[in-house]
Amino acid sequence: MNKFEELLAKNVNDKTEKRKNGKVELTYLSWAWAWAEFKKFYPDATYEIKKFETNGKLLPYMYDEDTGYMVQTCVTADGLTYEMWLPVMDGANKSMKNKPYEYETKYGEKKKVEQASMFDVNKSIMRCLTKNLAMFGLGLYIYAGEDLPEGEEQPVKTVKVQKEEYKCKVCGKVISQGAYKNWNGLCADCKKKGVKDDEISE
Repeated sequence: MNKFEELLAKNVNDKTEKRKNGKVELTYLSWAWAWAEFKKFYPDATYEIKKFETNGKLLPYMYDEDTGYMVQTCVTADGLTYEMWLPVMDGANKSMKNKPYEYETKYGEKKKVEQASMFDVNKSIMRCLTKNLAMFGLGLYIYAGEDLPEGEEQPVKTVKVQKEEYKCKVCGKVISQGAYKNWNGLCADCKKKGVKDDEISE
């Protein structure tokens, strides 16, 4: 497997948290874990938080009165560079602006979106970075289906993550990772038989 396939096959489920947004359950991957794991694959990887000039200041976001705030990151690894964008959103995934506003749901219910703060901007930047890393394969399956039209029911998908298999070097029997490492690649039966190192095929 190449590095993209390796990262794509990596199960990140135990490093995620889930949050309810109405009937939809959203999944978030820990940015700190994602970056640490990514650096194991690409030790020389770098990232950049894009800055935008606003009123003579360089700020880590762009802003539009009608649509709200947007942040952008850029990751470079192994000669490849990918960019990613993410709006600054509240817990219901609604764009935040420089003042509170109200909107009406499809059920006629009125909801309020609070004014964005620097905390919200910072949180969006780190989520954007995590999404940026997914372009290299890490946790990419989390985002599957997000490009479906808003309001469409999305089928629940089970993602099969390839699990590394360890086999006895002598008889080929599937064994645990611990046994493979502790017994030089032997199963319990071959270990009991006293198989020597020079009899083990690599």
